[in-house]
Amino acid sequence: MTPHAKHLRTAALAAVTTTLLLGAAAEAAADETPAALAHRAATAPATLDTLSRFFARDGALARAAAPRVQDATVPVHTLSAEFVAGKKGATASRLDFMATTAVSSDGRQASLWMAPDKGVWKVVNIATGDDETRYAAAGARALPGGTVFREPQIDAWYVHDATRVLPLDEDATRAVGARGTTLAAYQQRVHAAYADKLPGTAYARQGKAGGYAAPAAPETGASGGGAPAAPVAAGGAAVLLAAAGLAAVRLRRRTHA
Repeated sequence: MTPHAKHLRTAALAAVTTTLLLGAAAEAAADETPAALAHRAATAPATLDTLSRFFARDGALARAAAPRVQDATVPVHTLSAEFVAGKKGATASRLDFMATTAVSSDGRQASLWMAPDKGVWKVVNIATGDDETRYAAAGARALPGGTVFREPQIDAWYVHDATRVLPLDEDATRAVGARGTTLAAYQQRVHAAYADKLPGTAYARQGKAGGYAAPAAPETGASGGGAPAAPVAAGGAAVLLAAAGLAAVRLRRRTHA
């Protein structure tokens, strides 16, 4: 993945995280968890219709995509700004959204991101690939009971507990080594790398997206109408599906064997 693509995915994550998860449990029915509510949004008829159009290509009929949503719905955590800043008691990662994987009839995969909006769980983004659920499973194997999280600035995935951080992909391995590092040492690394780029710093006030990367110029969505689409990686495509209430962003991610 190019640095440009990583920055754009960072910008997409920053946009999603403006919808806070705080209070979601209070909005849920007593017998329903946030994961269950998020999965319900992922399997709603409107979502399946959007997925069909997302997977459709080369003029093929959208219904031929026949998307199916997998059962696993996982929490997605991101490196915490408070942890980077060194705030006492801050956890290494924060919950951003829930995710699940959808699969088309030809085996292509897409990740659905869900977050609550005014108490109602909605799909807020669709990205190619299955990073979120795949790394959640890998983290559970590597460190049972740990929290899987992403360092978006370098597109690295890790799992952490109260004392250590283990890498889950090549980017993370380059950052902390194959055997991982202590949580304290990881905090020192991210503080040195990002503390001067956090929201509220001079770097952020210059207009950098999320305080980390320059924002991309708006582009016109594939659906037309002149509305600006969400930023996508070079060579990718964007689909703005206002009628369905979903912004489906096709983000190019590294391929996996």
